[in-house]
Amino acid sequence: MIDLYYWTTPNGHKVTLFLEEAGLEYRIQPVNIGKGEQFAPAFLAISPNNRIPAIVDHDPIDGGKPISVFESGAILLYLAGKTGKFIPRSLRGQVETLQWLMWQMGGLGPMAGQNHHFANYAPQKIPYAIERYVKETSRLYAVLDKRLAGRDFIAGREYTIADMACYPWIMPDKQGQDFKDFPNLARWHAAIRARPATGRAYARVKEVNPNAGGIRTEEERRILFGQDRSVVK
Repeated sequence: MIDLYYWTTPNGHKVTLFLEEAGLEYRIQPVNIGKGEQFAPAFLAISPNNRIPAIVDHDPIDGGKPISVFESGAILLYLAGKTGKFIPRSLRGQVETLQWLMWQMGGLGPMAGQNHHFANYAPQKIPYAIERYVKETSRLYAVLDKRLAGRDFIAGREYTIADMACYPWIMPDKQGQDFKDFPNLARWHAAIRARPATGRAYARVKEVNPNAGGIRTEEERRILFGQDRSVVK
């Protein structure tokens, strides 16, 4: 059994995508980040960066005590290692997968996240910031679109953790983009959306957070965007 500490964000969806595809038994432990539940001592013992997702694997392959893992990319790597699934066996296939996983972690996720923040959540609309991150999102979409030319998935014919990492962050309607400009990306996105496991993973949103859809109160804004060194205890 795996405990998944989860909220309904793109990084949270990465892990439910893997768990549903692999058929692993898991239970969701909701962490409502809008209410500050990420600062609970029990959660910080698992995820010291006070961010979701995190997991606790109660049945690690070494047969030892439970293992906790935080950071979505690290979780995907851990689960791929545990199951032997969704990462190629060949050296070159692994390199392709890992470099695109890191591309998502270091580029697509952070840049799209800033896009969301300045376009949707910042109390003041700052044209320079909005333009900066919409353009960078466009560049990253184009990089991935080029990569997918002639490939079913990011690493080739095989669906991998690189695809699972990138898919939840591709939201053109929320990021000032248009799939018409990125035909390979659109085809790839539609193929993943059609997978039964993707449907099951995103169905968990309604179970965990039926009112998902953004920040609604000043208290939520303060909790999510007002953090400094004082929250690290």
